[in-house]
Amino acid sequence: MRLHPVAPLLVPRLSREDCQIAGYDIPKGTRILVSVWTIGRDPSVWDKPNEFCPERFIGKAIDVKDHDFELLPFGSGRRMCPGYALGIKLIHLNLANLLHGFTWKLPSTITKDDLNMEEIFGLSAPKKVPLQAVVEPRLPLHLCDL
Repeated sequence: MRLHPVAPLLVPRLSREDCQIAGYDIPKGTRILVSVWTIGRDPSVWDKPNEFCPERFIGKAIDVKDHDFELLPFGSGRRMCPGYALGIKLIHLNLANLLHGFTWKLPSTITKDDLNMEEIFGLSAPKKVPLQAVVEPRLPLHLCDL
């Protein structure tokens, strides 16, 4: 969710009051676009920002729906994605079913070093090169086999 957010830009917002950000004067009523793609790769926020290191979150209290502004895959506050709760539950359920029901491998012609995680930038961020995988159904487990 940090390196590959579904939507690289959050819903546009309007500033409620005059403010100053990074030396720039932002007048009240200015339309603001927040780039979660850029925040997720900011070296002043993340150590080794372009690397996938899930252990960086162990022992941290970062919540994707709270006010931890370094990780905002669903937005935050009143403009947060209304489908957040349903989306997270469906992602967990579908991923668990796919992992439980199938064995996954890369094709014999591709190694893990050959994987390309580049994205095409736009309204959403699809992969530049589609991922190829070999999927085989697991054998069904019958209660009489136990």
